[in-house]
Amino acid sequence: MSGGDIAGLIAAGVFALLVLLLAVPILKLGGVFDEVRSSIRSISDGATPLMDEVTATVSTTNEQLKKVDGIASNVSDASANISALSSLVAATVGSPLIKVAAFSYGVRSAFARKSTPSSGRRSR
Repeated sequence: MSGGDIAGLIAAGVFALLVLLLAVPILKLGGVFDEVRSSIRSISDGATPLMDEVTATVSTTNEQLKKVDGIASNVSDASANISALSSLVAATVGSPLIKVAAFSYGVRSAFARKSTPSSGRRSR
């Protein structure tokens, strides 16, 4: 064996040792990728029922909002009717009440002037 053959054997041994040393982290990295894959699969399997529940919840919420919208519309109509009714009552009853109040004030003023003697002077 010559010196070149020995150097080649040493280089081949070092190369084999290097391959073995690099194989260990690569195998561990493969295990990490397997764990990541199984974790993603379990998250995906758990997320599907959750999405179905969220869809059902949103659907139920939309139905309830439609009911609330109907109630709000009815309340709006009722408040408009009450406003119109109060305006009608104010116009119908308010004007005669103002006239009765003015008439009663005039009668009271007339009786008050008649019962007190006039001194000839007017006071304000």
